[in-house]
Amino acid sequence: MEQSTIFTRLKNGETISANDFERKELRDASFATIKLVAKMNNSTNLNDVRELLEQIIGSEIDKSTAIFTPLYINYGKHTKIGKNVFINFNCTFLDLGGITIEDDVLIAPNVSLLTEGHPINPTERHALLSKPIHIKRNAWIGANATIMQGVTIGENSIVAAGAVVSKDVPDNAIVGGIPAKLIKNIE
Repeated sequence: MEQSTIFTRLKNGETISANDFERKELRDASFATIKLVAKMNNSTNLNDVRELLEQIIGSEIDKSTAIFTPLYINYGKHTKIGKNVFINFNCTFLDLGGITIEDDVLIAPNVSLLTEGHPINPTERHALLSKPIHIKRNAWIGANATIMQGVTIGENSIVAAGAVVSKDVPDNAIVGGIPAKLIKNIE
């Protein structure tokens, strides 16, 4: 049986207290990732960017996928990116809860995928909790959209620019606004 670490506990949705005995490992891993992210964001070669992102996420990225930097990631090892994905400039992925981006997804500039948050209770506010984000095949996430923890974006769906999505989006739907609401279904 695999030993539970702060990373597996976060990916499994466990709340991590502010004084958790492994909190230092979490910070150290984030700073190691930040070092690779800085190197990736200073590269102007698509293949170098892909190779550095592969190091960050710990898995291969298909050559059909394009990433425009800068891209900011705090951990990386809980991100999975499919084929023929396009990630535009200045996106932020907080992935301790897990981010899955399926094939053919389009992500516009300034999109934030935030799997992490903090409890509402002020006495527990410095604890960390996470839930996964799943973006299904052929979805399009518009510029400046924010996808919150625990959200699934359905297949072929569109998230309008500037939307804040805090609830699941069904397949073949267009959502927009703050908080995002159904605008229409795609025929």
